[in-house]
Amino acid sequence: MRLLIVTGMSGAGKSKVVDALEDIGWFCADNLPPRLAPTFAKLLQDAGVYERAAIVMDLRAGDLFRDVPWALDNMRGEGFTCELLFLDAAEEVLERRFKETRRQHPLCAGDPALGLTGAIAAEREHLGTLRQQAGIILDTSQMSPTECKNRIIELYADRPQEAMHVRVTSFGFKAGTPRDCDLLFDVRCLPNPFYVPELKEHTGREACIRDWVLGYGESRALLAKITDLLLFLLPLYQREGKSALTIAFGCTGGKHRSVLFAEETGRALKEAGFAVSVGHRDI
Repeated sequence: MRLLIVTGMSGAGKSKVVDALEDIGWFCADNLPPRLAPTFAKLLQDAGVYERAAIVMDLRAGDLFRDVPWALDNMRGEGFTCELLFLDAAEEVLERRFKETRRQHPLCAGDPALGLTGAIAAEREHLGTLRQQAGIILDTSQMSPTECKNRIIELYADRPQEAMHVRVTSFGFKAGTPRDCDLLFDVRCLPNPFYVPELKEHTGREACIRDWVLGYGESRALLAKITDLLLFLLPLYQREGKSALTIAFGCTGGKHRSVLFAEETGRALKEAGFAVSVGHRDI
């Protein structure tokens, strides 16, 4: 199991990193007391379900945070290869973020007289050793949330395409349009096998419907153009940080043409490396 320890300065973006890691399939535990980390890691490994896990440990743990070196040594002694990601940002950036969110710095809770500037300086001193041990130091001072997410995807996704889950679905207009789709394609412009008696009771998942619909040149051309458009669009959505996208194909009843187009499009996107699921609302 791949194990990542996430730590760093308060306000540097650890919550954004956790969100990004979860979007690409990591199991994440935020603000875990360091003494529990070895037991937690072993529990996940013994379960055999998780291939990648991240544990966030920082000064929110208070006095318990001093156990981080012990926890790291213990996990390494158990055979874990602990990757260490340290998030950092410039002092003026951290101060601005705390003021914008109106949240209290963790160290100010125990010593209000410390002040925000003093708390940031004290935290940097506390974390100095961990920063030196980090395999990757990520400075988020000039990063937008989307840029931060994209950097995490570059570093920790098995395949960048998997950072966004694509759901392809079919539906019938006679039952209403789905409310949760991002992109909708109407394929009622194509010849309808419903009016062919021997095809009426079959679905777009079957070869007879596929062969009949795609036997028309306009059907093949439309499928090719939609596929080409999606292969152009999806990386743009990913670049903007979208983690889920729903593509809907509609025909009159939701049984033939839309099903076929959803199946063929899902197959093409999977072949291109995207994480895709295909479903049919009205089949």
